[in-house]
Amino acid sequence: MPPDAAPPVLEARGLAKRFGALAALDDVSLAIRPGTVTAILGPSGSGKSTLLRCLNFLVVPDAGEVLLDGRPADPRHDHALNAHRARVGMVFQQFNLFPHLRVRENVALAPRVVRHLAPAAAHALAERHLVRVGLADKLDAHPGELSGGQQQRAAIARALAMEPAVLLFDEPTSALDPELTGEVLAVMRQLAAEHTTMVVVTHDVSFARAAADTLVFMDAGKIVEQGPPAELLDAPRTERARRFFQTQGRSGA
Repeated sequence: MPPDAAPPVLEARGLAKRFGALAALDDVSLAIRPGTVTAILGPSGSGKSTLLRCLNFLVVPDAGEVLLDGRPADPRHDHALNAHRARVGMVFQQFNLFPHLRVRENVALAPRVVRHLAPAAAHALAERHLVRVGLADKLDAHPGELSGGQQQRAAIARALAMEPAVLLFDEPTSALDPELTGEVLAVMRQLAAEHTTMVVVTHDVSFARAAADTLVFMDAGKIVEQGPPAELLDAPRTERARRFFQTQGRSGA
């Protein structure tokens, strides 16, 4: 079944979220199909990160619902919330690795604690995903011995080790020096080529064009446009999207 014909693995329906007087999300709906990459772009404060965080309930929406495999997720109960987050992984701007644990232990920890894998099985899983992100020679290093790009790749391996249905990325290269950004984006492009289901909040238009199946442009808490990247980037339908992508082009994004 082609990805665009498959039912959504993750779906937002009518999400709304306010922070005081600010409407961070205003009736946002989005369907994520298995094996696809969705890139979310927009100006600062447009609601991109809030939407991503609502998808795994780091932020609980005021209205609307999130569905996983067609079933509404309930964030009110710890068991249901933990089960949802185990299948909807997240990679943050900051790496959040435990500095006292070696890289292999950082990646193996959640499979041991959450999935109750035996230590040997969790370590084997960690090693497999660290090799996958190009860190085979850093298994026994501590996070402080790694570059920022290597730490972010370790964080990606940690998320992959939970074998989630969907992987969410919140500006995964924004904390990196430009010279380290490429190595992280290369891993993400490889994951895209392997049909890993991903939702990526990013400012990197070139990554969105090359790796995404769907581009979503947000502004003022709403989805303004969505569709194939080439269509939105080369011929946006709205004046707001046109102005944004022209600005991105002038800045070399």
